[in-house]
Amino acid sequence: MRAIGPAAEIPPGEGRTYTVDGEMVAVFRLRDGSVRALQAVCPHKGGPLADGQIDLKQVVCPLHLNAWDLRTGCSLSGQPDLAVYPVRIDDDTILLGD
Repeated sequence: MRAIGPAAEIPPGEGRTYTVDGEMVAVFRLRDGSVRALQAVCPHKGGPLADGQIDLKQVVCPLHLNAWDLRTGCSLSGQPDLAVYPVRIDDDTILLGD
């Protein structure tokens, strides 16, 4: 696992983008306290997914309203699926990877 920053950087209900080993990763802190991590760029037109609207199940791209499941990365609107990354919070630090 790799530490990518303090959990406090992401308010509940929001996302932030991190560059990890050359990859852009969107990390979302859900309102229930859990975290999810997906590829940060929308495959449709390159929208910034960390800026999208989220709930406990999905993220919606801010540019064209395409949606993906936060747990699986599966498209809910006919777009290509997103890469999903293992993520967790330990001692207020966001950890990415296995």
